[in-house]
Amino acid sequence: MGKLTVRALRAVLVVVLTGTVFVQTLMAWTLISGSDPEDGSLPLTSFRVCTILGMASAQVALVCVWRLVTMVRRGTVFSHAAFRYVDGIIGAIVAAALVWFAVTALNAPGQRDDPGVTVIMGGVGVAILGVALIVHVLRMLLTQAVARDVEAAQMQAELDEVI
Repeated sequence: MGKLTVRALRAVLVVVLTGTVFVQTLMAWTLISGSDPEDGSLPLTSFRVCTILGMASAQVALVCVWRLVTMVRRGTVFSHAAFRYVDGIIGAIVAAALVWFAVTALNAPGQRDDPGVTVIMGGVGVAILGVALIVHVLRMLLTQAVARDVEAAQMQAELDEVI
């Protein structure tokens, strides 16, 4: 992975992380202070809590991606330490899907006239879970790569003994 790619990715990660922390802070302040700018026709507290939790799951994924990029730059990504971060990403994606299903459930009563919206939102939740499954498949590929790397290191050690 080139230096320019790593820098660009890290810049994006920093911007997104900073933005989500800013929005979370504003939403938490709105919840704590009780200064809801809405007219009260729709209770938004549940949606705000879901948004804060959803952003927290995104932040976990961002930090894990940052750590994996660091491991790639150092050439240590094919190690058992990488699994912790990949598992963190999978967990964050599953948490985001659960938060999305909660938003769907909160939104459903208001969609009685058009239940298709709720069905579409449920489909989006299933798609988010699909992303978690894709990352899980990539984790299995990483498992195979780590096993091959360990095997190659053992063969190299045996070859060094023979020579």
